[in-house]
Amino acid sequence: MGMLGHAQLERVEPLNWWVGFNNPQLQLLVKHPNISEAMPSILYKGVTVKKVHKADSPNYLFIDLEIDKTTKAGTFDIVFKFKNGNEIKQPYQFKARPKSAENYVGFNSSDAIYLITPDRFANGDASNDVNQDLLEKTIDRTNDYARHGGDIKGITNHLNYIEDLGFTAIWPCPLLTNDMPQSSYHGYAMTDFYEIDPRFGTLTEYIELSHAAQKKGIKLIMDQVANHCGLEHWWMKDLPFKDWVNYQKNYEDNKANWNDKVTITSNHRRTTNQDRYASKNDHEEMVNGWFVPGMPDLNQRNPFMAKYIIQNSIWWIEIAGLGGIRQDTYPYPDKDFMSQWAGAIMNEYPKFSIVGEEWSTNPLLIGYWQKDANNKDGYQSNLKSPMDFAMQNQIVNGLNERESWDTGLVKMYDGLANDFHYTAPKDIMIFPDNHDMSRIFTQLKEDVVNTKMALAYILTLPRIPQIYYGTEILMNDTAKPGDHGLIRTDFPGGWEGDDANAFTGEGLNEAQKDMQSFVKKVLNYRKTSKAIHEGKTIHFAPKEGVYVLFRMAENETVVHIINKNETPIKLDLKRFEEVGLGGKMVKNIISSEQFIWEDSIAINSKGSILLTTKK
Repeated sequence: MGMLGHAQLERVEPLNWWVGFNNPQLQLLVKHPNISEAMPSILYKGVTVKKVHKADSPNYLFIDLEIDKTTKAGTFDIVFKFKNGNEIKQPYQFKARPKSAENYVGFNSSDAIYLITPDRFANGDASNDVNQDLLEKTIDRTNDYARHGGDIKGITNHLNYIEDLGFTAIWPCPLLTNDMPQSSYHGYAMTDFYEIDPRFGTLTEYIELSHAAQKKGIKLIMDQVANHCGLEHWWMKDLPFKDWVNYQKNYEDNKANWNDKVTITSNHRRTTNQDRYASKNDHEEMVNGWFVPGMPDLNQRNPFMAKYIIQNSIWWIEIAGLGGIRQDTYPYPDKDFMSQWAGAIMNEYPKFSIVGEEWSTNPLLIGYWQKDANNKDGYQSNLKSPMDFAMQNQIVNGLNERESWDTGLVKMYDGLANDFHYTAPKDIMIFPDNHDMSRIFTQLKEDVVNTKMALAYILTLPRIPQIYYGTEILMNDTAKPGDHGLIRTDFPGGWEGDDANAFTGEGLNEAQKDMQSFVKKVLNYRKTSKAIHEGKTIHFAPKEGVYVLFRMAENETVVHIINKNETPIKLDLKRFEEVGLGGKMVKNIISSEQFIWEDSIAINSKGSILLTTKK
């Protein structure tokens, strides 16, 4: 039969690679009908085929390559020789790395992150709203669980707005292909780990978003999922190994009538990761169970799967020049793998950042997942930033509750006192809400003043703050609290013909405009505040409905007074003498009013007062 020339194989992943990594190993996944009958070879200086692995399915090969330090960027052929003499040549490319590892700088406490649900933010390109090649073919803005058409272009078009508000990083929910029959808009059921969903745009547009953001000093954080994929993922039709996903036999036996009844779902008992008394049964069900029936649970104990996920994360960091990764459902995958995954990334990018989602209001669990925690079981996570669901909860309780010895503001005070448990409090991510929980305005019973206090507190804490899009205009889900489709409401002005436009302020009510201006002032002050980024923290226990927090650096002190009193009060400042503000001029960050810090101040209304000694 002779040569077949440059016939393209069905899949080779990663799609390309780079020269000059610390780790010289690369493992290619090759998928093609009966490719296991072929022997691959490469003739390219510095590249060695170390080992070729067959899978359980005849349509896969996994090829271990070693890339020498001398290897140059370039394109070469991988030649697949079949027993019958046929050959397939597959071109593969090594690129030169766009920047050195030192220049991949992650987010930190000097950043403020804007979290966006892309389908609901802005529709920058109406031509990609519907894609006939994908299972979900409709767009319907009246249905909270359908696609609405927001996309990557929509984010890129509004970077000015995000920059003006004072944000320095964006975290869009996942943008990879979710070829699922319904609710594909949220992005967490990926069906291809190497493809941008065409309804969000193209890889080129994603890279353009990253570069345009970088020019404005805004980092792009990618939302990734190592725990699961979507049921319609291409490999579910032909799984490479018998243990590629967890409970695979159960799935294959029941594929025809796959539903809630036959799925072995996770018990969501996340404490089994730490619990010294946890039964094996509970732990296995937690880690191996599927998140939901539509999301197969990936088995990271399979070494090929483990390499696949690690390489995929690194591929995206390089291709898009990322400024961080947010890792979904952090405690659900195999925890030793998660340590290996984070370690492999930090080994290549020492200044990078990863934030992991552990939805727990228990500080012990949050602390366990942070890098260098002194864990009794010796576990080292390599994870720089866990999420502070505990503090979020205390803020909501503290503001909603009436004041007494053990309720109200003391919840926030005690919550912050738990920082003694954390290796690095300022690397933890704090937020008023996110895409999975009721909006903060709804959680605080639509009290504008309390919402401002929550935001002001979050933005002055020793933390990395994240704010969900629309918080700045009091978006809510009060009609159906906790309803995901409603929480992820369309941002006004993101669609042509919208009644209101939050980007321009047109059609917003006074409370919304005031909140937008408040967020903008606090964030823009925070942007250059050394005291908030890395200063010392001192707080004074709440007394008579007032809680005071100080952040201090050389030449700058920021004061946050949280006052819950509805009637005018006089605050005695002598109590705060140790902070050393006596006789100094302080300025109100919001109103720019100035006064000298002396014996007492009169506070006429409930709310936050933010002061600075900075001129």
